Amino acid sequence: MSVAYLNGQLLALEQAQVSVLDRGFLFADGIYEVAAVIDGHLVDSAAHLARLERSAGEIGISLPISPAEIEAVQKDLVARNSLGEGLVYLQLTRGADAARDFLPSATIQPTLVMFVQDKPFLDVPAVRTGISVATMPDLRWKRRDIKSVMLLAQAMAKQAAKAAGAQEAWMVEDGFVTEGASSTAFILTDEGIVTRPYSQAVLAGCTGAALTALAEESGLRVVRRPFTVEEALGAREAFITSASTLCHSVVRIDGRTIGSGLPGPVAMRLRELYIDVARRTAS
Repeated sequence: MSVAYLNGQLLALEQAQVSVLDRGFLFADGIYEVAAVIDGHLVDSAAHLARLERSAGEIGISLPISPAEIEAVQKDLVARNSLGEGLVYLQLTRGADAARDFLPSATIQPTLVMFVQDKPFLDVPAVRTGISVATMPDLRWKRRDIKSVMLLAQAMAKQAAKAAGAQEAWMVEDGFVTEGASSTAFILTDEGIVTRPYSQAVLAGCTGAALTALAEESGLRVVRRPFTVEEALGAREAFITSASTLCHSVVRIDGRTIGSGLPGPVAMRLRELYIDVARRTAS
């Protein structure tokens, strides 16, 4: 039985139910976080909690419990569910009202849900083979820096990418790659590691931030600027980062091969460094 958290209660996952009047369901009025678990420990927990606080503040939702209490619940869920490798999902919505209305009532209380999901990502075929991405027009809203539960555009992009034989979609706006549907996009050029600068156009990835810090510590230059699809096609390497993949090499974009067509040595080395540090410092 999988145990979940809902508004202060620990319940069997199938019993953790929210109202149909919850604004997360009706208006996508909420945010979420996904943190990796390696060897039964949370990874990058402080970064995820800081991003959660920022997203909540940007849309005006108060956390019902403190970040420290949230982390304690997450650790408890990991232990109760005997999770060795996988993810902890958290969703915070504005809550449920007595009626559907665009304006929430003054007395509305937030809904906080957390659960775990078993997901292998340390030793999976994509690490050894690399992945393909398909490019899609970026049709999302303009506040992508907020980790909103409003994921319809990303879900549609993922479905289109799968239909094209790819494992991820790269969103393109004004000729430049913004980010993946559920990941941060990187390329390696003679300049160094290139990735989009933080702005309202992209989500600040926790895994990507940790990985670029490791890159700089290793003497690699990190350049924050936009890059085009054509530039990515001519890059030495390309890769993505996320809590659910850590770091995967991109070996094809829209069916065209990147570099040798095999996972690049820089991306593979950064992945190894990230996992090593995560195992030594995970909470």
